Amino acid sequence: MENFVRISLETHLFFARIMKEHSFFLQAGFLAKDTRWIRKADFFRNQFEELLRQTVRLSNRRISRSILQSEELVTSFTLEAEAATSRLSNIPIDRQITEAEFALQSGCLQNPDRNTVQRVWQLNERGIHLLDGLIAFKESILREVCDCRLFTANYPLLIEHIMREARLYRATLIKLREHHGICFDDLVNQETFWNQIMMEHALFIRGLLDPSEDELIQTANTFAMEFQELLCAARTQDERAGALSSCSDLTQHSLEETRRLREFKAAGTKGILDCQIRSIILPLLTDHVLREANHYIRILETPG
Repeated sequence: MENFVRISLETHLFFARIMKEHSFFLQAGFLAKDTRWIRKADFFRNQFEELLRQTVRLSNRRISRSILQSEELVTSFTLEAEAATSRLSNIPIDRQITEAEFALQSGCLQNPDRNTVQRVWQLNERGIHLLDGLIAFKESILREVCDCRLFTANYPLLIEHIMREARLYRATLIKLREHHGICFDDLVNQETFWNQIMMEHALFIRGLLDPSEDELIQTANTFAMEFQELLCAARTQDERAGALSSCSDLTQHSLEETRRLREFKAAGTKGILDCQIRSIILPLLTDHVLREANHYIRILETPG
C-alpha cells in the first residue's frame, strides 16, 4: 500500500496545483459582467486549493526524492509569480501552501497505517468528484465560446488543452481506485500526450507575446514545429510498429527538445517577472508551463 499512498500524493501534489491554476486562468479570463462564470471558476479554484493544502499536510516523508528534485511541484519562480499574479488580478492565492511545499522532505513510508491509507483514499475520491465537475465546467465554457455566446480571453484550444490534462488526472485517480497502484500507459502514449502539450504551450506563448517580440515569437514557433514533427514521427512509428531502438531514439529526441523548451520557458518566466518581455502573459502562466515541462522531463528520465 506504500505505492498507493506515495503515487496518490505525488499525483495530487502536481495536478491539484495545475487544476487550481486552470481555474484561476479561467476566472481571470472572463468579462466582469459574466459573474456566474466567474463565481463557478472561483469555486473550483478554492476547492482545488483546499485539496492541495490537504495533500501537502499528508505528504512529508511520504513522497519520492525525484519528484521534489524535478521542480514540477514548485520552482524558484513560483512564489514571486504567485505574488505578482495576485497583485495584477486581485484574485487571492494562498502562498503558504507553496512555502509548505518547499519544506517537504522525501521518504519511503513502509506499511502505512490504516488511517493514512483511508485519508489518502478519501483524498482521491474527493479529487475524482471535483474533476467531474471541473471537466463539465470546462466543456460548457468551450461549448458557449464556440457558439459565440460567451467571451473569454482564453483560446478555445487552451480550453481543450486544459480539459485533456484534467481527464488525465482523473484517469490516474480511477486507476488508483481500481488497482491500488498505477500501470501507466506505454511510454509512446505518454510521449504523444505530453509532446502535444508541449507543442501547444509553444503555440500559446507565440500567440500571447506582443507582436514586437519578433525573436521570441520565432523561437516559440520553431518549438511548436519541432514538437509537431515529434508527434508525426510517433504516429508513423506506431503505424509501422517500429523497432525498440527507434522508440528509444524518439524518446531521447523528445527529452532533448523538452529540455531546450524548459530553458526557453525558464528564461521567459524570468523575463516576464522582471518586466523585460512585452506580452499579455500572466506571470503564473509562465511558471505553470515550466512546471509541466519539468514533470514531462522526469517521466522521460525515469527508467522504464
